[in-house]
Amino acid sequence: METTDLLKKVRKIEIKSKALSDQMFSGGYHSAFKGRGISFSEIREYQWGDDIRNIDWNVTARYETPFIKVFEEERELDVLIVVDVSPSTFFGTQLSHQKTPQGKEEILAEICALLAFAAMNNQDKVGLVLFTDKIEKIIPAQRGRNHILRIIREVIDIVPEGKGTDIDLALKTAENVLGKRSIVFLLSDFFNTGKPYKDSLGILKKRHDVVGVQVYDEREKSLPEGLVFLSEDSETGKKVWIDTGDLAFKKQYLSRFDLNTRENARIFKTVGADFMQINTRDAYISAFMSLFRMREKKI
Repeated sequence: METTDLLKKVRKIEIKSKALSDQMFSGGYHSAFKGRGISFSEIREYQWGDDIRNIDWNVTARYETPFIKVFEEERELDVLIVVDVSPSTFFGTQLSHQKTPQGKEEILAEICALLAFAAMNNQDKVGLVLFTDKIEKIIPAQRGRNHILRIIREVIDIVPEGKGTDIDLALKTAENVLGKRSIVFLLSDFFNTGKPYKDSLGILKKRHDVVGVQVYDEREKSLPEGLVFLSEDSETGKKVWIDTGDLAFKKQYLSRFDLNTRENARIFKTVGADFMQINTRDAYISAFMSLFRMREKKI
């Protein structure tokens, strides 16, 4: 993409996402994803009323006077956005509310920007992992508008080398790059071509807050009537003739999408992580608001 066009697109996404993130932040991002852990702060001399269970006996023995460990609630959380940039995401047939076609990759970029700006409003650091069937890019977590703009540029200007989608690899990479407890957003169409990812998701969820966001196009769950065309799988290269008037094929096609979605939702539920679906034709901000309301009820 030419530099001028890239900057225009980044600016357009920034304006839209910044406005939506302000709305999202006021609508519950902070309370839905606030830090809820306890971390060590300091050691000080024991004072009347302190919990004796927090006495540091090693320090107490050394100075022959009681000292306690002081803990504080973790408020700040790093955010890691893990984005699928495989060929299957470069697909779109639906018109947005602006009456222009939007592919899954555009929605993924907008959601990535939306989450990044919401995290920035919350004073959280934001990092990025771009993946296909390999890790395409890793950007360590930082704060600031310029850092967020870099993340947006990377997402919309990436030319991926991989051809498939390895969610297991992406989750293992997230676990490896994260230190402190963090929020991980996995953005993908979830057409996984790698090995099963349940175990790696479970390991990641033990230490971090994980949310799966499936972005799909309407034509991936339904087919138009009366068409015959040659379709090519963007990730495997396999070609097949499709007759949308063939009721048996249509039933099998719809069943495959539903089964894949249900299986991904089941995996996330099994490990205690959140999973949500977003159609490219819909306003995704409402889906996130619903997620926030649900999470606030759990807290």
